Amino acid sequence: MTTLEIVVIVVVVLVGLLVVGGIVATGRRQRADDPALRAELHTANEALALARATDRGWERSLLEEAARAAFADRSGAEVRDLQLVQVVDKPGKDEDQAVFRVITDHGSEYLHLDRHGDAWVAR
Repeated sequence: MTTLEIVVIVVVVLVGLLVVGGIVATGRRQRADDPALRAELHTANEALALARATDRGWERSLLEEAARAAFADRSGAEVRDLQLVQVVDKPGKDEDQAVFRVITDHGSEYLHLDRHGDAWVAR
């Protein structure tokens, strides 16, 4: 085998690997943009946040009540669903935070609550 043949074989193999890598990357990107996958991730995040909140002794009904009141203060839209997606539990009570995904007929948005003593208020 000549040096030229070896170089051609190496180039062909490298091009083949690049093509296969591109196909794999495109498939991953399409799966990441899949709405069903996003919904599944939101459900998992909500479950994780709820488990942590329950473990820390936070009262979910008080969190939801505060989130609904805070959202009503800034929007006239009716809340269809509240998803607790993040709990930030810092030392003490006054730096705790909760993040809700508020779903309405017009779409969804995130609502951040800060804890002040026993009260939860919108950021």
